[in-house]
Amino acid sequence: MAAFSGALRATHERWSERRATRAAKKVPENVDEVLQEAFIREAYIIRNFNIPAELRVNTDQTQVVYQQGNKTTWNEVGAAQVPTIGLEEKRAFTLVPSISASGEVLPMQAIYGGKTDGSCPSRKSPSYVDAQKLGIRFLPSKTDTYWSTHETMHDLVDNIIAPYFDAQKKKLGKKERQFSLWKIDCWSVHKSEKFRSWMKTNHPYIIILFVPGCCTGLWQPLDVGIQPSTGSKRVYW
Repeated sequence: MAAFSGALRATHERWSERRATRAAKKVPENVDEVLQEAFIREAYIIRNFNIPAELRVNTDQTQVVYQQGNKTTWNEVGAAQVPTIGLEEKRAFTLVPSISASGEVLPMQAIYGGKTDGSCPSRKSPSYVDAQKLGIRFLPSKTDTYWSTHETMHDLVDNIIAPYFDAQKKKLGKKERQFSLWKIDCWSVHKSEKFRSWMKTNHPYIIILFVPGCCTGLWQPLDVGIQPSTGSKRVYW
C-alpha cells in the first residue's frame, strides 16, 4: 500500500493526503437514463413550443461565504485546549444567478438572513451603487436563515425573470403568449404546489423545467460552467 501511495504521489505531484470535509455528492444509479430522459423532455418542449435560446433561462441558488467559522488560531506549542471565538459561526448569503441559453447574464438576487433591510448591505457600502446599476436585488429572507423562500422567489420572477422574458419577446418580435422555458432545481420550495400554482396564475407562459435530483453538477448549466468561478471570490459588500 505504501509503495502504491508513493507511486501515486509521484505521478500526481499536486496530490497529498487530505482530511475529508464532506461526503461526495451522489448521483442516481441510473444517471445516464435519467439525463437522457431530461434531454428528451427539454428538446420536446423547445421544439413543440418553438422556444428560442433567448427565451430559455437557467436559475440557481449558490451559497456565498463572507465570514467562515475559523477552526485555527495562534496558541502555545503543545497546548491541549485551544479556545477560539467564532468557531461555529459562519456568515453567508444566497446568491441567485440566472443566465439565458443565448449567453446573457440576468440581474442577480442576493438573500440575507434577517427580518428587515438592515440585514442587507448598507447603501454606503463600497460598490453598492455599481451593484444597483447591475440590477442586483438585495433582500432579507425574513427568516432565521439566508435561504430562498416563497416570497423571495416571487420577487425573483416578478422583477427579474418575467421582465427579461417580456423584453426579449419584444426584441424578437414574439407575441405576449409566446412560451418561455425556465430551468430550476427540483428543490422543495420550487416543486411545492404553492409555488407552482402561483406561477400558473401569475406567469402562465413560463414553463418550468426541473433539473433531475442529484444531477445539478451534471445537467445544470450554472452549476457546470458558471458558479464554480464565484466560489473563489471574496465579497466586499
